[in-house]
Amino acid sequence: MLNAQPAHTDAVASATMQTYSFRLRPGQDLKKELEAVVQQQRIEAGAMITCVGSLTRVALRLANQSEPTVWQGHFEIVSLVGTLSTGGGHLHLSVSDSTGRTIGGHLLDGCTIYTTAEIVIGVMTDLTYGREVDPTFGYRELVVRKKRRK
Repeated sequence: MLNAQPAHTDAVASATMQTYSFRLRPGQDLKKELEAVVQQQRIEAGAMITCVGSLTRVALRLANQSEPTVWQGHFEIVSLVGTLSTGGGHLHLSVSDSTGRTIGGHLLDGCTIYTTAEIVIGVMTDLTYGREVDPTFGYRELVVRKKRRK
């Protein structure tokens, strides 16, 4: 059946997408700049399509940890994924060092651009992303809603 919902998931929503492409420069904070673009462009439902670049400082919250972990050095951005919204985002970053060792976790403020970060964000113009507490673990989790037509 074409319209069947997968078991144990919320409703699946389709939407039209537009994109924003831009470059961050040396010394800028990756997360803060992404949040600024989201606010300036009033992005209500966005997703990281791609990000490639390098960092001199990495700040992540690792799995099942409450405190940030910070590294200094030279790192390649190998992945940045997640959702973006004026109501709050959820981004995970993976970076590799000069030996190819890769680390990843929840993106925090304090990730400083080394040479560049080339970014493409997809925006679902028919949707809004919200965050509501899920009683399972008590975290604010993604809620997808169709925009009301005016």
